[in-house]
Amino acid sequence: MRHAHLIHLLLGIGALALYGCKGEPPIDSYTEKKILVIGNSTEPQGLDPQIVTGVIESNIIRALFEGLCVEHPSKQGVHLPGVAETWQANDDFTEWTFHLRKNGKWSDGTPLTAEDFLFSYQRILHPEFGADYASMLYYIKGAESYNKGETDDFSAVGVSAPDLYTLKISLKASIPFLPDLTKHYTWYPVPKHIILKHGNMEQRNTPWTEPENIASNGAFILKEWRLNDYIHAEKNPHYWDKSIVKLNGIRFLPISNQYTEARMFFNQQLHATYGLAPEMIEYAAGKYNEYLRQETYLGTNFIRFNVTDPALKDLRVRQALALSIDSQAIITHILKGGQKPAYGMVPPTDDYHTPDVVNFDPHRAKKLLKEAGYTGNKKLRITLLSTDREVSKRLSEAYQDMWKKHLGVEVSIEQREWKTYLSRMSGLDYQLALGGWIGDYPDPTTFLDMWKTGDGNNRTGWSNQDYELLLAKAEQTKDPNQRLRILEQAEALFLSEMPIIPVYWYTTNYLLHTAVKGWHPLLLNNHPYKFVDLELKESN
Repeated sequence: MRHAHLIHLLLGIGALALYGCKGEPPIDSYTEKKILVIGNSTEPQGLDPQIVTGVIESNIIRALFEGLCVEHPSKQGVHLPGVAETWQANDDFTEWTFHLRKNGKWSDGTPLTAEDFLFSYQRILHPEFGADYASMLYYIKGAESYNKGETDDFSAVGVSAPDLYTLKISLKASIPFLPDLTKHYTWYPVPKHIILKHGNMEQRNTPWTEPENIASNGAFILKEWRLNDYIHAEKNPHYWDKSIVKLNGIRFLPISNQYTEARMFFNQQLHATYGLAPEMIEYAAGKYNEYLRQETYLGTNFIRFNVTDPALKDLRVRQALALSIDSQAIITHILKGGQKPAYGMVPPTDDYHTPDVVNFDPHRAKKLLKEAGYTGNKKLRITLLSTDREVSKRLSEAYQDMWKKHLGVEVSIEQREWKTYLSRMSGLDYQLALGGWIGDYPDPTTFLDMWKTGDGNNRTGWSNQDYELLLAKAEQTKDPNQRLRILEQAEALFLSEMPIIPVYWYTTNYLLHTAVKGWHPLLLNNHPYKFVDLELKESN
C-alpha cells in the first residue's frame, strides 16, 4: 500500500509540474518581486522572542529581530556586526563591552539603545514572566538568582549601560563564545516602548506582536499573519543595513504535511521546503538533484520520559525501553536521510567524545524489564505523545512495533498539534514523548544545560545535583580540553539515569529553488535572510 501511495504521489507531482508549464510559474512572479516563499512546517507558537522555544518560531523571528551579532551567511562561527558595531572582552572572557551603532532603530523609527537591552534582559529573567528559555542568560552574573526569585534587585545582575550606546555584560565564568549566544533570539532586544504600551513587563501574550502593533529591529517587519495560511514580512525601511538587503519580503507557509509541501515545491509555488519526506529524498536525488540539499545539522532526536510517572520511575524500565530501539533500522527504513544512530545526547566532534551509553540490545532489555517485575500476565502499558506530522506518526508506530516485538509492551499513540504537544510536555502531562533539540550555539552545553532542575526545556521531571555540580565545575574550568572532559562526565551521568532515549543525530534534507542565491549550508541551518537574493534564470 505504501508503494502504491508513493506512485500516486509522484504522478500527482508530475501533473502539477505540467500545470506550471502552461503559464508563468507562481514562483517566477514571487522571484521577480523579490519575495522569498518558504515552507515552515506548522503554525508558530507565537512571535515573542522571550516566550517561544522552537525552530519554527526562530525561522520567523530571525527575519524580524536582530541581536548584538549576526550570523555569517557561509562561514560557521564567524560573527558579523549586528546591533553592536564593535565589541571586546577582557583577557579571561568574563567582562564584555558592546558598542551599539547610533543609527540603530526600531521599525517605527524609535532609536534603539542599550536601555532596550536592559529592559529585555530584565523581562526574560523576571520570575513572574516565566520564560522557558530564561536559562540561556544564566551565564550573566546574578541572572539565575534573579530569575529564581532569590533577589528582586535587578541591579545585582551583571548588565549595565554606562551610556545610551554602550552595553556591558559581566559573566559568572569565562565564556569565549558569548558572540555565538547573542545570535540566539533569547538575547535579542525587544521594544520597551511597544511592550509597555500593551501591558507591563511581566505580562505574557499581550497583543504587542500583532502586525498592527509590533516594532522590530531586523531586516524585515511583520506585515500580515493569516492563521494557518501564511505569515508575511516586508523589508524594514528603518533597518540600519537596508542597502545590503536584496529581498523585498518573505512569506512563511505553515505546511505540516511534507508530501503537500513537496507537491507545492514541484508545482513552482515555493522557493524552499522546511523538510523532505523520506520517500521523496531518493526521488528528488534522481529527478531533481539540482534542488536537493542534504546537510549536517547540529541536533539530536530523542524520546523524553516523564520520570515522575509511576510506570517510569524504575530506571530498569527506562533502560529496557531504550535498549529496544534499533536506531539504524529507523534511519534505513523510515528516515532515509543520512542520519546517524545516536548513542548519546551531544553530537560528537573532533574535540568532544560523546559517552557511548545507549545502544540496541534487546536481550538485555528483556532481562531488565523482567527484573523490574514485568513477567507473566503483568504487562507494561504506556502512552507515547507525538506531534501530528507524518514522520512523527511513522516514528511512533516504529517504536510501538519495536517495544511490542522485543518486550511485549503495549503502547498507545497520542498525536497532537504543535501547541498542544508543547503544553502537554511542559505540564508533564505525558508518559513518553517524541522530542528533538537543535543546538543554539556550537558547544556541548547547548545540549546539556537544559536538563538542569527547573529548566523550562527540561520537561522530564528529572534532576540530579551531582550532574549540576559537574556542569558548574566545567563552567569554572579555564582549560578548554579539561572543560570538555568534565562535560563528558556530566553527559555520562545523565545518560546513566536515562531521562531520555537518544535515537539519532540529525541531518537536514530539503528542496531549494535555483533562483535562491546567498543561501549556504550552515550547521545550525539558521540562514541570515539579509544576505539572500532571488534571481530569475535567464531564458535561452
